[in-house]
Amino acid sequence: MRISLKYLLLVAPAALMIAVLFLYPLGFSLIAAFTRDAHEFTFDHFRKVYSLYSGDILFTLVIVLISVALLALFSITLSAVITLSPCRPIVRTLAFLYRLPLFIPFIVAAQMMRTFLAKNGLMNNALVSADLLTPLETVSWLGWKGIIITFVWKQLAFATLLICGGMAALDQPQILAARNLGASRPRILFDIILPQVLPAIGVALVLSTVTMMSVLSVPMMIGTGTPTMITVDMAFRVNSYSDYAVANALGVVSLLICGALSWFYLRHSLRQKGGEA
Repeated sequence: MRISLKYLLLVAPAALMIAVLFLYPLGFSLIAAFTRDAHEFTFDHFRKVYSLYSGDILFTLVIVLISVALLALFSITLSAVITLSPCRPIVRTLAFLYRLPLFIPFIVAAQMMRTFLAKNGLMNNALVSADLLTPLETVSWLGWKGIIITFVWKQLAFATLLICGGMAALDQPQILAARNLGASRPRILFDIILPQVLPAIGVALVLSTVTMMSVLSVPMMIGTGTPTMITVDMAFRVNSYSDYAVANALGVVSLLICGALSWFYLRHSLRQKGGEA
């Protein structure tokens, strides 16, 4: 009994903090999304979300899925080069460069990309200076393309760090044995390394999905109007109309999207562990 009380006292501060700072706001938002002013249960807020923001919800989902697919491709490729490349100077250079976006806030990344991708931005000015384009041929990369580029660039460091760490934790003798038997680097990657680091890849992509779904600064600063992402709609409902109910309903939709993707990953992960057992 005395030991149980000691453990309870150790856990109580953390549990209280989670309850006050996470569970209470979450519960309050869920209740507000499903109730009227008279505390009556209703789906009116979700009907308004569907009528006004169904296109934005689809746009958000497409942007996030494309960003996650590109993020998986680039982060796995970069991790494979760092893990399997025999040229150590290249590995050290890549290991330094890919970490840089990790320490840059999203709002700073959005401003950087806005300056870089605009019609008169740094990228187009560099192409014009190199005589690859004329000023009339330049186009703006702001909008959905800019949002995807910013998301992938910003999350690449985080995803590569997790995946590269998973690859580095593998037993090196099996990779050396495959090399001694004549296996090429692509075959080592696809047949030996990737099947063992799938959990790390899943964690990186799920966490990146949640991060992209929650960012406000990038779609607000790089987006060019409608359609836009859910976070911008939530901020608009609160700032323009003080309509917290519809904003909370949009939050529930965002939560369901993230929950569905997380459930898919967890189900696949548990099924894989059950097959290994």
